[in-house]
Amino acid sequence: MSEFLIPLPLILLGWAIGGGSPGPATLAISSTSMEHGRRDGVLIALGVVVGSATWGLAAALGFSAVMVANAWAFDVLRYIGATYLLFLAFKSLRSAWKGGATHAVKAPRAGFFVKGLLLHLTNPKAVLGWGSIYAIALTADAGPVTVAELFAALILTSACVFIGYAILFSAPPIARGYLRLRRLFEVAFGLLFGAASLKLLTTKLTP
Repeated sequence: MSEFLIPLPLILLGWAIGGGSPGPATLAISSTSMEHGRRDGVLIALGVVVGSATWGLAAALGFSAVMVANAWAFDVLRYIGATYLLFLAFKSLRSAWKGGATHAVKAPRAGFFVKGLLLHLTNPKAVLGWGSIYAIALTADAGPVTVAELFAALILTSACVFIGYAILFSAPPIARGYLRLRRLFEVAFGLLFGAASLKLLTTKLTP
């Protein structure tokens, strides 16, 4: 008897659609890929994937239930995440205001990985999302092997989605378009990061 409540392909399809929908992670990957190129875009995507894997393991160990039971932990992480998104919004808007510096000094490559990692680790909704997918997809008597199989399949799907974003947005035609409209893109990124911060600040934990 299967330990999955929903066929695995449908689980992965829903996970891919959710992961690929517009949000802070996909926004950061696309902006980095257009401005700095494929390698740095892939690095920030890998940071997001590692952050997601961290929350996935935490949820499998029951941390999502701990967070639901202790709303203050959710709120602390929520405020940290919102502050980080505001910082990214400020950087984008400041870059748009200054203008002209299309060849700005590049951050160390490790910095792009860390940026992606922080984006996911400071998003408390990520661990709740993992907890929800386990609850929806697995039967009550699912064993550790099944949980591990689901985790591996989900994180591989996330890697394909996020790295795919990096490859897509670093394509030469898109990168050239970014360079021509850089200030407009920076304003848009700044406003979207700001909107994501506001959304995170207004998120309420519901059991």
